[in-house]
Amino acid sequence: MTSEQHPHPETLSDSDSAILAAARAGVPAALADLGGLVRIPSIAWPAFDQSQLQRSAEAVAALAEGTGVFDSVRITTAAIPGTDEHGQPAVLATRAARNGKPTILLYAHHDVQPPGDEALWDTPPFEPTVRDGRLYGRGAADDKAGIMAHIAAIRALVEAAGEDFDLGIAMFIEGEEEYGSRSFAQFLQDNADALRADVIVVADSGNWDSRTPALTVSLRGNARFTLTVRTLEHASHSGMFGGAVPDAMLATIKLLATLWDENGAVAVEGLTVRDAETPDYSEETLRDEAGLLPGVSPIGDGTILSRIWNKPSVTVTGIDFTSVANASNTISPEVTVVVSSRVAPGQRAQDAYAALEAHLRAHAPFGAELTFSDIDCGDGFLVDTSGYAVDIARGAMHDGYGEAPVDFGVGGSIPFIADLVRDFPEAQILVTGVEDPHARAHSPNESLHLETFGNAIATEALLLNRLNERSA
Repeated sequence: MTSEQHPHPETLSDSDSAILAAARAGVPAALADLGGLVRIPSIAWPAFDQSQLQRSAEAVAALAEGTGVFDSVRITTAAIPGTDEHGQPAVLATRAARNGKPTILLYAHHDVQPPGDEALWDTPPFEPTVRDGRLYGRGAADDKAGIMAHIAAIRALVEAAGEDFDLGIAMFIEGEEEYGSRSFAQFLQDNADALRADVIVVADSGNWDSRTPALTVSLRGNARFTLTVRTLEHASHSGMFGGAVPDAMLATIKLLATLWDENGAVAVEGLTVRDAETPDYSEETLRDEAGLLPGVSPIGDGTILSRIWNKPSVTVTGIDFTSVANASNTISPEVTVVVSSRVAPGQRAQDAYAALEAHLRAHAPFGAELTFSDIDCGDGFLVDTSGYAVDIARGAMHDGYGEAPVDFGVGGSIPFIADLVRDFPEAQILVTGVEDPHARAHSPNESLHLETFGNAIATEALLLNRLNERSA
């Protein structure tokens, strides 16, 4: 994509110029409101105070009401299929289209990851702090900034065009994305009429860097499961039986090691690779963005971005075993680990899980017993870039950031997009975001680059304005 394919800022229409000015002027208010959202520890994990999710939903609903454009704003939940439970509170705001104009659905989520070890944060995770051009705090980037990009863009449209515009807008702010979107599919079914749209914007991705916007066109899927490895009926004395009896940790180490080859590339038969070109991306950039230690080498083969965007990965993300403080001279009977695999776009996540399970069963050492549980699969996504909305979005990104956008693959997963594709097959889906490579989403010291945030607001405001000027 070259800059000549999109109009330069000096050639903008009068309405676009007014929108841009309103968007830039609205950034301080958006940041203040974002700080208010970050202060709410809205974590969907049951171990945390669930009342904070209701508090967060109420704060988002108040922001939606404050725009003055919606016919309806409500906080609602949906059932979790197969259980007697309901999901976390979501905000659903709707405004009907008029005079043949399209409808756009704006998605983000107000729940956040747990803070983790707060000692690793330079400032308290739920006390928004600005330093060196970034706003620090849990959810500052993922994904409360996405919420505020939507709200601020709507405010800019109202400021420039008035409240009586014709574009239809639905806004769906989920409350459990970080906890698996367990009620998402049911929510879509329960609210299908309210959510139906010509264009869907999922504001939960990232950008090429802090200055260069990106439109996400591919996402890996995920296959996550818990594996328990058992070798003994009970623990035994390591001096009495060590050397003859395989402990569960030995079996687990040998078993897990079969998942990768000597270069660290995934070595599981049945996991596929997507064949697609990737932009230039150096090892130096990888080291800077990922925090790779000087003496540690990257893993895998092929271009670096092909490893992240188009190939599978396998990561052990958790383990239950005797702690160092409680270590004793004991042969362990059982070890439990959590295995998280990212699945190449184009492969069904369930097929990838089946390949992983078959591999592990085939390679279990010493006849160790394996138990699989808590299986969670989500399919990847490939964007259809042929629709008019993609061209409008690319142009809005160019004019909002002042840089030509990059078509971007993401190594992470947003499994619920497959649900959107299934339930709204005619909708054009745009995956955007406010994060840059140094946002550290899900990690200590998560942060939002302030200039990127302002440009993201400007981009979405332009997108809304250009859709408002288009017939459905």
